[in-house]
Amino acid sequence: MSNIAIILGTNRRGGNTAKVVAHLDAIYRAIGQPTQVIDLSTLPLEIFSPSSYTEKPAEFKPFADAVLESSGLHVVTPEYNGGLPGILKYFIDMLKFPESFERKPVCFTGLSAGDLGAVRSVEQLQAIFLYRKAYLFPECVLVPMIGKHLNPEGRIANAEVLGQLRAQVEGFLRFVKLFAA
Repeated sequence: MSNIAIILGTNRRGGNTAKVVAHLDAIYRAIGQPTQVIDLSTLPLEIFSPSSYTEKPAEFKPFADAVLESSGLHVVTPEYNGGLPGILKYFIDMLKFPESFERKPVCFTGLSAGDLGAVRSVEQLQAIFLYRKAYLFPECVLVPMIGKHLNPEGRIANAEVLGQLRAQVEGFLRFVKLFAA
């Protein structure tokens, strides 16, 4: 069984997005699904050179390969200033076109400090991934007011949110199997 790549859609270390990714990773692994977390805070600095548009640095290859070799992508994004984080868009732009996302199942989880649960950033990502011809899993989980759902240790303490994440993972895995070669 090939793995699910979970994209941690920000380069903010230790933030709430990383906490949600840790929960999702644990859910996948608890049901026996291999995963690989792609942490954008660990991108090589060389990728930000203007020359990267024409020739990717060797240090970026593991990130690109993780996307290419996955059976599905689970993108977890916060909402920054009414949109997706710039680092996430840049990461998408640096991946091979069209093969990185074409016919690849993709799932979205959004979180925000505000009332909308990153609906705007998820909608922006859906448009980008549709353009790149990915297969979009229709059941997004949007978590508004993320701070209210975390306990002092940074774990999700809200049973309803945990249930939504479990249901999303289970549904996404069924969706991924529909497109398995």
